[in-house]
Amino acid sequence: MLLSYVGALPLKGSDAKLLAMVVAIRAARGGIGNLTGQDVRSLRLADPEGAVTALAPLGWQGQEALLGEDLVTPVGVAVPDLTGRPDSPLPFGKVMRSRVSGWTVRTMSAKPVKKTSAAARLAALFLAAHGPADDCGTVPGHLPDECRAALPELLGKGFLRELDGDRYLLADAVRHLSGMRPPADTPSGAVDGPEAEPVTWDRWKDGVSVALRRHVEAVECCPQCSLPTARVSEAFMRKPVPAQFEDKVRRAFGVWEATYPDQGPVAAEFASAFRAAHGHGPSVKQLCTALGWGKMSRELRIYVIRRLIAEGWLMNTDPVPWTLRPGKAAQVGASGRKGLADTSVRPR
Repeated sequence: MLLSYVGALPLKGSDAKLLAMVVAIRAARGGIGNLTGQDVRSLRLADPEGAVTALAPLGWQGQEALLGEDLVTPVGVAVPDLTGRPDSPLPFGKVMRSRVSGWTVRTMSAKPVKKTSAAARLAALFLAAHGPADDCGTVPGHLPDECRAALPELLGKGFLRELDGDRYLLADAVRHLSGMRPPADTPSGAVDGPEAEPVTWDRWKDGVSVALRRHVEAVECCPQCSLPTARVSEAFMRKPVPAQFEDKVRRAFGVWEATYPDQGPVAAEFASAFRAAHGHGPSVKQLCTALGWGKMSRELRIYVIRRLIAEGWLMNTDPVPWTLRPGKAAQVGASGRKGLADTSVRPR
């Protein structure tokens, strides 16, 4: 239903249709879809300005603000067709909307797809939604022409195992994205057959604040990180447990500190650059690995980051993951290392 709706919109080019699809998913329940400039950037459109401008003739309103320099403030895009009336073309409930959104993100982030053209990524959505997991499917008749022309690209990238005229077979690596399910397994009200996310993850996201939901989606949809949904959901949903640092971790920190002195400014600079590129902060592991701090246990990584936070070089929104950013010491241009107070992180 979603893909049929987007395919029928009088839009030229895959850039505009891919953007329209994201807006439509977010506006499906209330008629207003909230996006940020970072959301548009993450789609890697060849002509983002042209795509945003192309939505105006549809009667959609507010999308022009997505072209400003502000990449993080949400912009409400009004879609008159999706105002929640009974005859809405996308009669999604809360859970279904979340499932469709999650399936879309996973499909476009799949390794054989994420670095392809906008036309190929849109085609991948159509083929995954309409193709069975273990048999040949038929290219849907409403597949846009530009997407049809991109099918050889999907074959070359390994998204398709076979392509013969209008017949295709999904590659083994993406069979789990297939939208076609046996009737007994198809939930009532499913649209376009997207694979359902774990209900607990859907409900968790539906119950959080708008700001936290926006952060979750930035991590979940990040094309550069391409993190599995299971890893993202586990990181956000797990209950925080007070870290307990044994003496061996403290000794390992002493070795690390002697080997890598004055790492506060370096860590702050990396966190800042990472946030600018990804739209969210790095994880503890991502930061430690990227800075080449050698092989570290999970406990040591956490200990190091907590010391840098105590010193003021880093800060985060504990216990929310992927929120590391430069701390006050970095923001005021502090130089040198003041010597970390060991009392800031005592073992419990």
